Amino acid sequence: MSQSVATRLRAARSGARPRKSHGRPPWMERPHWYGQGAKGLALIVLTVIVLYPFVLAIGTSLAGREELNANGGYVLIPHHPTLEAYRVILSGGVVTRAAVVSIFITLIGTALSLACTVMIAYGTSRPGTVLAKPILLLVLGTFLFAPGIIPTYLAVQQFHMLDTYASLILPVLLNAFNIVVVRSFFQSIPEELYDAARIDGAGEVTVLFRIVLPLSKAVLAVVGLFYAVGYWNSFFNAVLYLNDSSKFPIQVILRSYVLNGQSINASAMGVHAVPPATSLQMAVLIIAIVPIFCVYPFLQKFFVKGVLTGAIKG
Repeated sequence: MSQSVATRLRAARSGARPRKSHGRPPWMERPHWYGQGAKGLALIVLTVIVLYPFVLAIGTSLAGREELNANGGYVLIPHHPTLEAYRVILSGGVVTRAAVVSIFITLIGTALSLACTVMIAYGTSRPGTVLAKPILLLVLGTFLFAPGIIPTYLAVQQFHMLDTYASLILPVLLNAFNIVVVRSFFQSIPEELYDAARIDGAGEVTVLFRIVLPLSKAVLAVVGLFYAVGYWNSFFNAVLYLNDSSKFPIQVILRSYVLNGQSINASAMGVHAVPPATSLQMAVLIIAIVPIFCVYPFLQKFFVKGVLTGAIKG
């Protein structure tokens, strides 16, 4: 008999309450102050490493020309912040139009991708579905055999989607990993719920919208975030398929600002006096990352639950 068990037996006989374990399993050692301090220090260092570039970009975008020249081109905390870089960028129309294009592509693309993913995942997860296995094998085959750039470009050209917004959505409409995750989650839903719904006279559409989807909020939020980030960061497809600069998303404009700097702003915006090129570059960078940066915290609570629940069939 172990010492801990004997101690508990003696405490039970004497009527004394056993000591609380503070939520730690018996095999876990009691934490030491130096271990906790090392973990805290490591977290602080990692937090600084992650936040420093972001804070530096914000500070540089708010700094004036004199302050940038005095600090070597980058400012962490400006003493005289100004919004001139943001005013010039947003008043020119180039970045504003690109941001609207990116928002449009992200919203429409994410909605279509989620709808198609749910339909394929639900159809292949239900037993008795016609051609369920061939469709699933076709989806899984994309893990091993990617179409490649040239075949994809020829397909986009054949369907007359060049220089259209459809070329930024349809070629990346579905993702095999997301389909597998959602399908696994649908399979983890107890079969008794499906049977009870069918006894009440519900069809497959009713079961999907009234039972399955309400239970799938976590996994759909995670998959939707994956799709949204992919559409928002769309760059290569835009460069490959779009020729009209008025249809460029924000990431292409960001690349133009970073590579060409001030010369683009003077010609594209029709202004003579513009802020420093570094301030403009950092301002466009902040505008490009703020939407996803604001959305992610609201979906973070679903992230771990959605991925684990959808990836592990229980």
